[in-house]
Amino acid sequence: MQTIGTLFVVGTPIGNLEDVTLRALRVLEECDVIFCEDTRVTKRLLDKYNITTRTTSLNARTEHAKVGSVVGALTEGKKVGLVTDAGTPGVSDPGSVVVAKVRERIPDVRIEAIPGPSALTTALSIAGLPISDFVFLGFLPHKKGRQTLFREIKESKRATIFYESPHRIMKTLASLAELFHDSGELDKRSIVVARELTKIYEEIVRGTAQEILKYFEENKEKQKGEFVVIVEGK
Repeated sequence: MQTIGTLFVVGTPIGNLEDVTLRALRVLEECDVIFCEDTRVTKRLLDKYNITTRTTSLNARTEHAKVGSVVGALTEGKKVGLVTDAGTPGVSDPGSVVVAKVRERIPDVRIEAIPGPSALTTALSIAGLPISDFVFLGFLPHKKGRQTLFREIKESKRATIFYESPHRIMKTLASLAELFHDSGELDKRSIVVARELTKIYEEIVRGTAQEILKYFEENKEKQKGEFVVIVEGK
C-alpha cells in the first residue's frame, strides 16, 4: 500500500526575502513540487537560496482546476508545497480551496503549516495602538456591501484591520474621511496606514481619517504599493 504524501502550507516573505524561516527553506528544498500563485515571484525566493524544486502555478483563477493535480501528487506519495506570492496561503490569498478539497478527498492526508511573515501582525506590531482584540476583514469588496462595511467599521468597538490595493486606497481613505467627518469622534479615533511593509519604502502614517487623506493627496507618489489599514475601535 502506497504511502500518502504530505502537503506543506508554507508562509513566505511579504517583501524582504530575508524574512523566511530556516524551516521553510528546508521544506521548500525537500518538496517534490511547489504549487505557486505566480511561479516567477516564487522563483526569485528560490533562486536567492539556490533551491531548484520544480514549481507549477496555482492561483485564484485556477485553484479549483488544479486541485486534482495536488491530490494526484499526494496520492503518489510526494511532498507537495503550497505557497502564495507573499504571506500565508489561504489568508486573503489562494489556498483555502485546495486545503479543503485535499482534506475532503484524502481524509488521512498529513497537512503541515510552515508559519511565516504576516502583513497583519507586522502592521499591528509597529502601529502603536493599544489593541488587545480586533476584527480582520482581509480585502474589502470592490462594490457590493462596501458602504455597509464602512458603517460597521465606524460603529465597531474593536479595532478593524483590512488590506487595500493602490488602485482603491484613495477611494477608501476618502470614504473613511467622509464617514468620520462631523461625527464628534474625528479627533479621538486614530487610523494607521502601513505601506510597503518590510520593503525599501516601508512607511507608517498615523492620524485622523482626514489627516491621512490629506497626506496621501499631497504625496501622490506614495499612493503606490500595498497597504494595511487599521482603524481604532470606538
